[in-house]
Amino acid sequence: MKDRREFIKIGALGTVGLLTNTACAQNDSEDNTTGVLEDKGTTKPIVVSTWNHGEAANKAAWEILEKNGTALDAVEAGVRVTESDPENMTVGLGGLPDRDGNVTLDACIMDHQSRCGSVAFLQHIENPISVARKVMEDTPHVMLAGQGALEFALQSGFKKTDLLTEKAKDAWQKWLKKADYKPVINRENHDTIGMLALDAEGNLSGACTTSGLAYKMHGRVGDSPIIGAGLFVDNEVGAACATGVGEAVIRVAGSAMIVELMRQGKSPEEACKEMVKRILAKHPSEKDMQVGFIALNKNGEFGCYSIYEGFNIALNDNKRNKMIDASYEKKWDRN
Repeated sequence: MKDRREFIKIGALGTVGLLTNTACAQNDSEDNTTGVLEDKGTTKPIVVSTWNHGEAANKAAWEILEKNGTALDAVEAGVRVTESDPENMTVGLGGLPDRDGNVTLDACIMDHQSRCGSVAFLQHIENPISVARKVMEDTPHVMLAGQGALEFALQSGFKKTDLLTEKAKDAWQKWLKKADYKPVINRENHDTIGMLALDAEGNLSGACTTSGLAYKMHGRVGDSPIIGAGLFVDNEVGAACATGVGEAVIRVAGSAMIVELMRQGKSPEEACKEMVKRILAKHPSEKDMQVGFIALNKNGEFGCYSIYEGFNIALNDNKRNKMIDASYEKKWDRN
């Protein structure tokens, strides 16, 4: 199983096997170019999320889903686990800071009624996903950013927290000694958890949360809080979310396009794969840029695909609790 920190190699600024609704199979050949979905019928409830840290997140989500709770409650509870884990240096508390030493967070959430909420460039709040849900439910807006998002969170009862742990601070200070004041983007610098769920009632919801690229420019916002880029849900069709270099995902409206491709009849993996190929076509000079997608359709069939090997997802349903290596387009050049 590839570790999630083998994900992003270089790039941003500057298959395949057989997919059933049981796995995103990985093919070790260089030509990972085809994906097939076998229709095994409706699977619900089900939750899928990105990376190894999705295991703990899925556990919290599944505790809600197996009791006939809502997908919305499940995805919020699930990603909160990752946000509150100080050992995870890519999301929430303990996330690696920007180049000025500030931990800034982005998150969004979307439910089966197409309601959505988002926060961007939020500081000092451990669980931005819950602030995003408050934006969705308690305001007429979709996104709040920066100081306004912080003020709203504090007014809503969230506590101000120092998010820069000693571990993250030490890593940043070591980076400063050699840095040329540019963000570090490599295989060790992954930055997101995305989660999609289908509940017993057949309703979809999704959540996406991140501390963003480590040592990014102060004020940078990626795809994770952007509805249609980092996350999209259409209860008639399915849901999708992204991880990796957010700028590339934004340029193609990645998650929304995956849902539209599923609407046109593509399987979740086929839709993810097409968007990976579209990103590659639009970024021909950025040969080592990594992006991965996950998708879940209305029947509980899921798919995942990435540019490079190393991406994995966590799955929970009535029969399975497992990690799955994603299909991918290319192997890493280890030289």
